[in-house]
Amino acid sequence: MHNLIKKHAEKLRFAIVGGLNTLIDFGILFSLVALGLPTLPSNIISTSVALIFSFFANKSFTFKAGGKISSRQVGLFLGITLVGLWVIQPILIETVQRALASLNLNSFIVLFIGKLIATIATLIWNYLLYRRFVFKKV
Repeated sequence: MHNLIKKHAEKLRFAIVGGLNTLIDFGILFSLVALGLPTLPSNIISTSVALIFSFFANKSFTFKAGGKISSRQVGLFLGITLVGLWVIQPILIETVQRALASLNLNSFIVLFIGKLIATIATLIWNYLLYRRFVFKKV
């Protein structure tokens, strides 16, 4: 069991950071929507706050990438993350909302389902690309 945890420690740390990111993101998103802001601008705000937390948490905790922060690292992180958050997520959220529209579900439930699917997709996208390009082992 210890070897299994050690072998997958980085993925476990990424899952922890991802969970915290998700709490930050969902908390802000649903608060803003409850206050009457439209879904897509609320999603951009919530994901932006989570993005800042994510960079520092992934650099220091998940991937243990020491050293100074480089402009290349920040640029790659932003590019990868923003495609996930501002392209993949809105497309998936909108697709799920349209697909479930005929079911007459509560709009918050539909948003939750769409956001959950979008979050899972972007977590996979982010992990694979962060590990390969942003916080790669030297």
